[in-house]
Amino acid sequence: MNRDQALALLCEYTQNENLRRHMLGVEAAMRAYAARFGEDQEKWGIVGLLHDFGYERWPDSPDHPLQGAAILAERGYPDDVIHAIKSHANYLTDCPRESRLDKTLYACDELAGFISACAMVRPDGIAGMKAKSVLKKMKQKSFAAAVNRDDILRGAEELGVELNEHIQFVIDAMSDHAEALGLQK
Repeated sequence: MNRDQALALLCEYTQNENLRRHMLGVEAAMRAYAARFGEDQEKWGIVGLLHDFGYERWPDSPDHPLQGAAILAERGYPDDVIHAIKSHANYLTDCPRESRLDKTLYACDELAGFISACAMVRPDGIAGMKAKSVLKKMKQKSFAAAVNRDDILRGAEELGVELNEHIQFVIDAMSDHAEALGLQK
């Protein structure tokens, strides 16, 4: 299991550039949290990178993420990686979020998407973005309406981090990769 192989798998199954960038954003957040928690940055990054790789082909539940999980199992990915990816879907009640890896993926997924949406409407992109502005946008129900705000709140709570701190941490992680994420203006 290495990043190059994971990226090749992502590109094989995902053509949509925005979805690819979303997974790259979650990867950045996961790697940053792995460093913070003293965990395996490569493994955590791969979880973030592959969490939605099958979504374009199988967007409906429970096919997403179960079809992707089956592909990962066939290719020999570790059980904890597959479990984390499956556990980011609330509707898979037989796959609860138990480990810190599981909880971190869930906490970063929707938030990374929302941060990207916020950056797209800012004159400076993600540069200089603060948690306060993201929280303000979260109150606007019509803005990035497909993003589940409850998942963002629940994710921070399950991870055991204060919401403002969590938002800023993910902003900072994604900022380091602004160009690759299409968030640099």
